[in-house]
Amino acid sequence: MTPTQPRTQPSTQATAEPHVWADMTVEVALAVMSGARTARLAILDADGRRTGLVTRAQLAGFRASAAYTDQVRLSELAPAGTTPRP
Repeated sequence: MTPTQPRTQPSTQATAEPHVWADMTVEVALAVMSGARTARLAILDADGRRTGLVTRAQLAGFRASAAYTDQVRLSELAPAGTTPRP
């Protein structure tokens, strides 16, 4: 049997709520929301730190926009109340 590397986990605070990583797509985030039966998800960076929050309404609104493709990642979305990135 070979030893395995321990997996780095986000802080306890971050894991207490449903979350997604910033490099995941809008479609994946919507699927996670559906599976978790929640209307919002924390967004975590590569280090497991919370960097934002996204709601089902925000994602559904973006999904209905002309800028939407199934390749758009959460990190590419503009925070609420700001101008979208080009």
